[in-house]
Amino acid sequence: MSFQEYIDIAQQFFDNLVDRASDDELFAGGYLRGHFDLAVGYAQVNGEEVSVEQLNEDIEKSLVKAYRNGELTEEDKTHVVDIWEQVKKLTV
Repeated sequence: MSFQEYIDIAQQFFDNLVDRASDDELFAGGYLRGHFDLAVGYAQVNGEEVSVEQLNEDIEKSLVKAYRNGELTEEDKTHVVDIWEQVKKLTV
């Protein structure tokens, strides 16, 4: 799967959450989408050739930093991790 295909599929996944997700999942999806879009934006602005795996690693580093900074409650963190696992499975 190409970088752009992954971005397109992931963005569609986030868009589809609106129709089916609980309020907690919507929050988690929006929060995660922010991290996702930021990582994509950095890669595009820097003109880097980034693999899907590298993008996922960058997002996970960003999430870990946010967790350490106390940005989420444990409950919210659980929802973010669950949504993130679903997004990563889109590459399979």
